Amino acid sequence: MKEISIITEDRVGLLADVSYVLGKARINIESISASGVGGKAVLSIVVKDYEKAKQVLENSGFKVTNGNVVFIKLADQPGKLAEIAKMLADNKINVENLHLVSRDGKSTIVGITVSNPKKAKDLLKDVLIDKES
Repeated sequence: MKEISIITEDRVGLLADVSYVLGKARINIESISASGVGGKAVLSIVVKDYEKAKQVLENSGFKVTNGNVVFIKLADQPGKLAEIAKMLADNKINVENLHLVSRDGKSTIVGITVSNPKKAKDLLKDVLIDKES
């Protein structure tokens, strides 16, 4: 199984739309988590047929990222991202891409594409949005 992540505008009916699209394509959701901060939604979905799910979701207009993206929620304070970056560097995990998903003055959601997602998730367990995958 592989994780699919969707980053989009938070709105009423988003979960209904995503689950409908997958259900209509006969794709079972094995695990799902969703968070919303500052008008953005981050959904992490685990499915057996990643390629089919990715194609179905993209054809329905959703922006999909792969399982190497780790989503974290940090306090919106100076130096918090530096702490995370140093922790990853100290553990020889390369940050390949970073996307500030949203911030609301209290919290910040960051999506980080890393070279070793399993190790990164173990290290960042206290700030992970999706703790199950």
